[in-house]
Amino acid sequence: MQAVKMYTTAVCPYCVRAKQLLKSKGVEQIEEIRIDTDPAQRDHMMQITGRRTVPQIYVGETHVGGCDDLMALDAKGGLVPLLQAA
Repeated sequence: MQAVKMYTTAVCPYCVRAKQLLKSKGVEQIEEIRIDTDPAQRDHMMQITGRRTVPQIYVGETHVGGCDDLMALDAKGGLVPLLQAA
């Protein structure tokens, strides 16, 4: 299974929702990068994604986007194959 990295904050309902969906698909570990406690990580996230909102989710090297993007990918049947890609 691909590694999952998520830029997040402590009180983000979309982050919680995204984590729940990923766990329901078999993801056991999510690398969480808290941008509310580390301003340098917030700047880095904005540089690499071009976005200001959380969550920002990576599956392997693929930037999935935010929670809505993750849900849409799953609805199209693309999430599980991405997670299982070698």
